Amino acid sequence: AIEAGWNQLSPVWSGETSRTLHHLLHTLAGSSATYGFAALGQTAHRLEQCLQVQIAANAPPTLEEWQHINQLMLLLRQQVTTQRCAFLRGENDRSFQDIPTQTASTLLSECTQRLVYLVEEDSDLARELALQISYFGYQVCTFHRLGELDRAIAEKPPAAIITDILAPSSDLAEKSSVTQTQKPPFIIFTSVRHDLVARLQAVRAGGDAYFVKPINVNELIDKLDELIGYSQPEPYRILIVEDDRALAEFHALILQQAGMVTQIVTNPLQVMQPLSEFKPDLVLMDIYMPSCNGLELAAVIRQQRAYVGIPIVFLSMETDLNKQLAAMSLGGDDFLTKPIQPDHLVSSVASRAQRSAILRSRMVRDSLTGLYNHTKIQEQLAIELKRAARQSLPLSFAMLDIDCFKLVNDTYGHPAGDRVIKSLARLLQQRLRQTDVVGRYGGEEFAVILVDTDADAAIQVMDQIRQSFSQIQQRTEGSYFNVTFSCGIAVFPSYADVMQITQAADRSLYTAKHNGRNQVVLAS
Repeated sequence: AIEAGWNQLSPVWSGETSRTLHHLLHTLAGSSATYGFAALGQTAHRLEQCLQVQIAANAPPTLEEWQHINQLMLLLRQQVTTQRCAFLRGENDRSFQDIPTQTASTLLSECTQRLVYLVEEDSDLARELALQISYFGYQVCTFHRLGELDRAIAEKPPAAIITDILAPSSDLAEKSSVTQTQKPPFIIFTSVRHDLVARLQAVRAGGDAYFVKPINVNELIDKLDELIGYSQPEPYRILIVEDDRALAEFHALILQQAGMVTQIVTNPLQVMQPLSEFKPDLVLMDIYMPSCNGLELAAVIRQQRAYVGIPIVFLSMETDLNKQLAAMSLGGDDFLTKPIQPDHLVSSVASRAQRSAILRSRMVRDSLTGLYNHTKIQEQLAIELKRAARQSLPLSFAMLDIDCFKLVNDTYGHPAGDRVIKSLARLLQQRLRQTDVVGRYGGEEFAVILVDTDADAAIQVMDQIRQSFSQIQQRTEGSYFNVTFSCGIAVFPSYADVMQITQAADRSLYTAKHNGRNQVVLAS
């Protein structure tokens, strides 16, 4: 296409044809450098600059300029032939192995992530503690002696070990079966002692945490979540605006290998819908695109209040510092130059996206539980209902309310009430799928969007969670107590919009309360 375009220009100069050829050369320059064909990219870039001069002057090249461009075109043709052969032999400058990826050693199976070994001589205490921990999605294996651990760890290493600091041979840091595993488990010590000497002993024995008996299960689960990272953060969402699809897919692959979610837009005039629906944490954008350049597009995006806070990172062949600064002044947050090393791309995008995600999270999440707030859960419900209608899939919406919560606050105090709310929030997060959406609707009320879930499945899931929550021992000063919740469920397509489905679920919740609490009721 490039050679054909130049042949068209040779007899008769055309502004339109020259602009088309300029765009093709710009694309080739960026793609070649990215894929490791540095020499080819440099020649294409030189040709691009030559044409840019003529386009800016709105005049055909002089005879000397014609000859110079012809020489570059011949060189480009030779390099294409040479690089094609080199590529077939695997000799390009950059290997796809340079793309950062997660190694096998960093990936734990889901069951291993949830596996906890509990060492406790008191059988009754071990049984009760294991039961309480299991309600939050962890698999617990109990042992009466530390000596029983060696074989179990060799066969299936756990994510964490919980043991009494006073148990015989409790210096786990010295046990070869623990230290020789590829990823040594976290060690949590327990004890009836709360003095400094006991705590110091735990530190010297390689402990990662220390709990005084009787153990507050909520605090223990908080520590397990913190250490193991059971609650996985949502991946960064990156919108790539690039007219060269092959190049866009290459950059998308790099970011996906780093755990990010990407969406590609090749026509800059179609960017608004993905911005609204995909809700990116960052926009990665080329500058030189047909119909609308990146600077213009950034200005359009910044005109809209909803997108003022989204970072825009330019990725271009442009090396002129003044032009880069101009791009930044028009709404860009960073400027990356092609070709870019994969690890540099990942690092730059991740750091910007992280700040964006944190700021946005503070606006849409409840400060106590970390769940979506009322406004955000309503927005997500509208989005999921539209998706369910478009794909002809079922959807269930559940509303939960903690039973007799005022009595909990009056009897045990508001800090205890906050711990109850956090325990239910954590239970919902860990027992539901990542595709489901959980929010704190307000006070002691929660909302759950169960995507692609019919009424029967929704009732079964929520009732299992209800039963587990009712058996969790909530601890306060000197005593334990149990709490229950009531739940109402409404299902799409029986209720088709946000108002209908929320009102139906709320009515069902009221029915559950009226019928005696601690039950799940489906809207009829």
